[in-house]
Amino acid sequence: MSCTNCANHKIDSPNKINISSGFLGGKSSYDWLDDIQDIIETNIVEVRFKNNRKDFYRNINQLNLLYSDIVAVQVQGGFDIGIVSLKGNLALKQFKRKTKGIEPESLNIIYRKANENDLRIYNEGKEFEKKALVLSRELAIELNLEMKISDVEFQGDKKKATFYYIADGRVDFREMIKVLAVKIATKIEMRQIGARQEAAKIGGIGSCGKELCCSTWRNQLPSVTSRAIQAQHLSSSMEKYMGQCGKLKCCLTYELATYIESEADFPKELLELETKKGIAYPYKVDILHKTVWYSFKTKSAVDTPIEIPLERVKEIINLNKRGIKVTELVEIPS
Repeated sequence: MSCTNCANHKIDSPNKINISSGFLGGKSSYDWLDDIQDIIETNIVEVRFKNNRKDFYRNINQLNLLYSDIVAVQVQGGFDIGIVSLKGNLALKQFKRKTKGIEPESLNIIYRKANENDLRIYNEGKEFEKKALVLSRELAIELNLEMKISDVEFQGDKKKATFYYIADGRVDFREMIKVLAVKIATKIEMRQIGARQEAAKIGGIGSCGKELCCSTWRNQLPSVTSRAIQAQHLSSSMEKYMGQCGKLKCCLTYELATYIESEADFPKELLELETKKGIAYPYKVDILHKTVWYSFKTKSAVDTPIEIPLERVKEIINLNKRGIKVTELVEIPS
């Protein structure tokens, strides 16, 4: 089921952008404030570009914009073409959340809704992107440059082409830029990206069977550390949690805050429990259900562990500190 704010439909006119083609990638953000009247007047609009790249602009001309409207926006030395993804109060909230120390007055503006000429130029640039990508890769091989060019993006007015690449170190691509500038006849910008950003641009299917989050809806790609695995008490096999980018999967962070919050209720160190039957050793924990399994044998020995609620574990630890040994690990209802 799709919502009215999702830009996943096709526009059949030859002078329109085929939104589902992936040129502008992903879907619009869902506006959960859309049916609520704006309390604060704002002209900030979020606009989405190719590969889910997003930025904020000012609608100073008071254009009547709707979600998925195609607009021409101000960039240095020209204009670019994008799709309206957020507006109103939610766009303002996103602006405040994603930007720090940037005043709304410093934002570039939305010139107009894209006209037929804008879309014609835009589509001409998009049609040439694949040829430019092949050309740049051939030049990189000829010039023996240690780099991998993963994507090309033409600006909406075709005045600039941005080449995205990954490399282990610095690359002297000045000769490549000279050749590209002549053959493509436009300004060239080389932009280095990381493995996560490359996976987001190329896309693919994850181990869950769905499209990669980074290439569909995620627009921020924070680093993921082994702490995410440890906090959720997952298997220590790192290979199991590697994404197509060769880094730890982004989805490891989706429930991380919940685990960290629940883990705060556990003792910093799970101590052995003293009972009249002997010493029970901690075997494993379930953070979300707040239970602990204990065994009367060491972890290396085979034994059937006993599941104990966290509150009972805390109670037994406090009794042990007072020199009291309990009869049963789990209280038997009277």
